Amino acid sequence: MNELIDFFRYLLNSEEIIRTGGLVLITLIIFVENGIFFGFFLPGDYLLFLAGVFAGTKVLNVPLWLLLSCIFGAAVLGSLLGYLTGYYFGGRIQNRKDSLFFKQKYIENTRVAFEKYGTSALIVARFLPIVRTFAPILAGLIHMNFRFFMLYNVIGGAVWVLVLVGGGFYFGEHFPWIINYVHWIVIFFLAVTTFTVVRGYLSARKENRAEKVS
Repeated sequence: MNELIDFFRYLLNSEEIIRTGGLVLITLIIFVENGIFFGFFLPGDYLLFLAGVFAGTKVLNVPLWLLLSCIFGAAVLGSLLGYLTGYYFGGRIQNRKDSLFFKQKYIENTRVAFEKYGTSALIVARFLPIVRTFAPILAGLIHMNFRFFMLYNVIGGAVWVLVLVGGGFYFGEHFPWIINYVHWIVIFFLAVTTFTVVRGYLSARKENRAEKVS
């Protein structure tokens, strides 16, 4: 049991992942987090930003183009897998009972995001934890046009990766002392993303209630 707890602690420790797992493990985690429903708890935003920081400070000794390419490919292919999962197994997912790694409210929260943002939710969702994992699954479940899905999938993946990895690389290269404040960066990202998800969900629920009343 202790070994399992230690494993999950490792998966949630972005700094340790980057230092020990390198580019391969970063790529694998982004792939899983972007399209496999049980990967929603994995680090996404701050893993990308810290990967950029570590690359900028040369702690992660890989060229920027290779880092961007691998993470972008993992994000797009992960979401594609999520879409295909929703497309072919959507019924099973909708009827799945709540468990430790899955709750129906995750699907409902994602559905609310789609109702609010439309197909562009696939781009917005890239910056929203949990919603990012379930958005492509829901897109497949509702049989969204595949070409539209791939268009938004590629655009969203490119924006997400360029902003976070590119931003992290810039800070790491020009302000290398930032690596001493890794834990504060993680806390900052967690606070921002949690606030964004909660606020968006509450706003969408309020709008839905108002529409029902009217």
